[in-house]
Amino acid sequence: MKLSEELIWRGFAAENSFTNPSELDEKANKRFYFGADPSADSLTIGNLAALMMCACFVRHGYEPTLLVGGATGQIGDPKENGERELKPLEEVAHNKECIRRQMANVISFDGAADTRNDGDPDNDHYELRLVDNYDWFKNINFLDFLREVGKNFSMTQLLDRKFIQNRIGEGGSGISYAEFSYSLIQGYDFLHLYRHYGIDLQLCGADQFGNASSGVHLIKRLEGGRADVWSTPLVIDPVTGRKFGKSEGNAIWLASQDNGSGNYTSIFDFYQFWLNQSDQAVESLIKIYTVLSKDEIDQILAAHQAHPELRIAQKALARGATEVVHGKSSAAAAITLTELLFGGRKVETLSESEIESITILLPHLNLDGGEINSIDALVELGLASSRSEAKTLILGNAISVNNQKIQDPAYQISSFAILKRGKNKFAIVK
Repeated sequence: MKLSEELIWRGFAAENSFTNPSELDEKANKRFYFGADPSADSLTIGNLAALMMCACFVRHGYEPTLLVGGATGQIGDPKENGERELKPLEEVAHNKECIRRQMANVISFDGAADTRNDGDPDNDHYELRLVDNYDWFKNINFLDFLREVGKNFSMTQLLDRKFIQNRIGEGGSGISYAEFSYSLIQGYDFLHLYRHYGIDLQLCGADQFGNASSGVHLIKRLEGGRADVWSTPLVIDPVTGRKFGKSEGNAIWLASQDNGSGNYTSIFDFYQFWLNQSDQAVESLIKIYTVLSKDEIDQILAAHQAHPELRIAQKALARGATEVVHGKSSAAAAITLTELLFGGRKVETLSESEIESITILLPHLNLDGGEINSIDALVELGLASSRSEAKTLILGNAISVNNQKIQDPAYQISSFAILKRGKNKFAIVK
């Protein structure tokens, strides 16, 4: 399958500047860049969809450059409904380092950009370039920027943008000069990368197509060159109708541990999110969020349609997405833990390596050869806020140990055990 065909099949095709998508297959200059602003200390699965598109390009021989917006992040990408609050520079710097690692993790041999088994030995190595637009903006003189960029950009183009019209039109909240200028800053990024690295293709989410097109315009005006943009649709939950992203209040984060802001999703919860997708959603999501081939997905979906009660497609989606973000060993551990909690597997069947692997997925404490009272365990593991609450939970039949309800507050735990409070709070004693 050619790149253009795979992009369309996976759902990575929205507005773009090409006459025909097949031009991507024949491009002599196979370099692209993709950028993200450090608006939080973790990316979400909305960002992940765009990164999966980038990985698709890499698997077809394109050289990736990932840009972290250390400069643009100090301004903030304009929203349609109001001004963003400026983030402290220290927070921008912290966020920048966090998302840089996540982007590089996805676009890697161990993530979604593994080219080693594609049958093309010439495509088995690529250099991932990471750049920060603060590195060139910190030395730009304001007057020079106005003369070079501002003079070559029409106000009419900006005023025609939908988000600008929403902000300055009747009932709009208005827009600051800083956010109004954001598009020029992003456009200059494209110009800089074109000049210094020969990059003539920007990849982006569909909501960034206008900003990305600013760079196409500048490259044409100032360099007389051609540049292009390819965008991917924002992923919409077909059940709720909301996009996957932090602005919708339903964020699933790529960070599995707290980087300081509380923006994280545990590996187990990440796996469960995909496992719990509806039959309506899974067919599109498995193409976007896994690197499974068309033949593999076709077989999975056929088996799923024959036996939907087995949730074959959801399991493949959950495994594939978790492997991309957190690695194969973490995905295997999440599968094992799911089998223990919901699939009827017995604790006694676990190997020592399986015990060690699932322990990292949940809050846990070590017995060190001793034993612990169930009330103390619940408090130490954060399943209860106090001893009195722990006792109430046990007497109220709300606590299970290894899938068996306990009702005796004096119950002692002396070996490996999975504690469960209610339906979805778990911890481990080992």
